[in-house]
Amino acid sequence: MTIKVASVAEIRAIEAAADRAGHSYARMMLRAGRAASSCLQSRMAINDATAALVLVGKGNNGGDGLVMALDLARETVALVRLYLLEARDDQHFRAARDAGLPITLAAEDSDGAILAKWLSEATVIVDALFGIGARLPLRGPAASLLGKIANTLGQVQPPASAGEFVSVCAPANRERRRPFVLALDCPSGVDCDDGRVDANTLAADATITFIAAKPGLLTFPAAGKVGELVLSQLGIPPDLPALQALSTSLVDGELARSLLPPRPLDGHKGSFGKAMLVLGSPNYIGAVALAGEGAARSGVGLVTVAASRSRINSVSSRLREPTWLPLETDDGAISQRASETVAQAAQAYNALLVGCGLGLHDSTRAFLRRLLAAKSLPPLILDADALNALSQQPEWWQSLPAESIITPHSGEMARLTSLSTARINADRWQVAKFFAAKWQVVVLLKGAHTIIAAPTGETSVIPFKTDALGTAGTGDVLAGLIAGLRAQGMSAYDSGRLGAYLHASAGMIASQEVGSSRSVIAGDILAALGSAFLRIEGA
Repeated sequence: MTIKVASVAEIRAIEAAADRAGHSYARMMLRAGRAASSCLQSRMAINDATAALVLVGKGNNGGDGLVMALDLARETVALVRLYLLEARDDQHFRAARDAGLPITLAAEDSDGAILAKWLSEATVIVDALFGIGARLPLRGPAASLLGKIANTLGQVQPPASAGEFVSVCAPANRERRRPFVLALDCPSGVDCDDGRVDANTLAADATITFIAAKPGLLTFPAAGKVGELVLSQLGIPPDLPALQALSTSLVDGELARSLLPPRPLDGHKGSFGKAMLVLGSPNYIGAVALAGEGAARSGVGLVTVAASRSRINSVSSRLREPTWLPLETDDGAISQRASETVAQAAQAYNALLVGCGLGLHDSTRAFLRRLLAAKSLPPLILDADALNALSQQPEWWQSLPAESIITPHSGEMARLTSLSTARINADRWQVAKFFAAKWQVVVLLKGAHTIIAAPTGETSVIPFKTDALGTAGTGDVLAGLIAGLRAQGMSAYDSGRLGAYLHASAGMIASQEVGSSRSVIAGDILAALGSAFLRIEGA
């Protein structure tokens, strides 16, 4: 099952197409409400002390909430209460009323006494006010209602930190001192297209979104309000043309497993490919070890590190697996004369990574220009200082071989595009797509969430967001990992997708193993790669 990413307009078109194909709106609403109920039940131990406060809006999102409320009341012993933003008189409201669920209309609770009482007793809050239909900024009763709840929750404990995307429900098994907040489709007050957030938006512990993921849920600041992101496709067949036409997808464990290079038991180092890495400078010795080990742990058969002899001497005793290619230097930096050495040796390799810790000495810039002018190079991955050096060359992209991969963070992307970092961060999706097509390279735009864009327009997003990766050296690990996967015969786009997923998954695992994301270092990411592979293989 490929998880697609769709804008609000695309979701509405898919819903209309599904309705025409026999999957009616009424049926989709029933499935949405029941899926939300099931999701909540799998994340909490529901008992007779459970009190669920369901916030119900006037539209379809409120209808989803009513279906969920009735299902939860029928299937569990929870006390389920409905707080309506506006009056409703549809079949789902009448069913909930006839079932005896306590109901309060906001207009009839002018002093907020009932809301305050129900909030104080709630162990669960369900946000079913707006979903994808919110218009920012929120105004009137909606802003007032959410503001009161957010303030109340803030007095108890700050909002939960964002978690990892999962496509199936799994128990959370955690003790809580405040209500668990579940948002239906989208936390109310989030723009599901661009990620803007109203000041009154509740931070959810989990968001169950429907049919496809929305770009706004994977864009900050909204991504910080989503919590764990869960998807229900509502029974819509994946071959529905309107769904198939979407060019953006989310990389989950199932997709990552399908991308893994084959690993025959009779394989040998020759059959698993060879990667060459051109790395290091006097100021960035660690990049050699981090990228080198990242490549080695990718499953590639052989890694060769091309660096100055002093860099090799500094790390070879610690990093025993690669072979080494000493390069000529000028003032301690790689000399332009080394371009011929690398170009000739690289002919025997399946991927070539250039850039990690390379430095920006004049001789190294000249080395890169001469290397890219070589008649033939293996598939190329460019990172860090290679990108910074390229950014100073007019129309630099014309010197890159076809199917090259570049791995910039927002600052490096700003230098490559002459756009501001703020402009890039404000529209990461479109920036990555546009320049991948313009430059005819795979753009892996690092960040939370990392975006991988192909020249064809295909785009993927990595579902993890963790500050564990916000430390020096993690980008070197990622670049080495991608180079190792590329050397195993993967396409440029797929090696970027799988590499970024493994890298982020390792960051999540390292946070758990170290005990705090604050204390994770790049070496912890390397140590967690085996567990990340194992997690994917069992997906």
